[in-house]
Amino acid sequence: MSKFYARRRVSILAALTGLIASAALFNSPSASAALPTPVSATTARTYLASLTVATEDRTGYNRDLFPHWITQSGTCNTREVVLKRDGTNVVQDSACAATSGSWYSVYEGATWTAASDLDIDHLVPLAEAWDSGADSWTTARRQSFANDLTRPQLIAVTDNVNQSKGDQDPATWMPSRTAYRCTYVRAWVQVKYYYGLSVDSAEKSALTSYLASC
Repeated sequence: MSKFYARRRVSILAALTGLIASAALFNSPSASAALPTPVSATTARTYLASLTVATEDRTGYNRDLFPHWITQSGTCNTREVVLKRDGTNVVQDSACAATSGSWYSVYEGATWTAASDLDIDHLVPLAEAWDSGADSWTTARRQSFANDLTRPQLIAVTDNVNQSKGDQDPATWMPSRTAYRCTYVRAWVQVKYYYGLSVDSAEKSALTSYLASC
């Protein structure tokens, strides 16, 4: 074989290899997104040390005081934006509702293919925020908290797991999937710090313990 044909063959093989690699990349499922990455454990420990410790008071709490699932863009509300962000190969209809896709629930490790099986968890629950200082906020600030896509506050998880969590803090509830607990407490502390919310003594003790092993 002449050098010209040898070089031509190598070039053709290289081009075909590149095309195959590109096709594989294009056809591979996109990686599942998640809530914004929380601060490091070191930063979370610093934040936690600065939080006010106070007894919780739920007097006057009403979920409706936190307007949530507001329109974010076009016809898409906050829930639909998070479902799209946290899922893989999510298809939405003209009303922005997810019609197909898959979702991995990081709290317990289950995978779902129906959006109806997912809740959008407020990582720091609305009632917990109220107990910790949000009772003095304006409605506009409570709305921002309930629809916060910038901080690690909203995440798509299995509905019955989210319902079992309810309004509990880390002193009484943590994700059953231990690999996610460090992320969870880092996110919890970041949200509380950003919004100037307090912690109660049992909550601070639990957070301190979990962060120590991060």
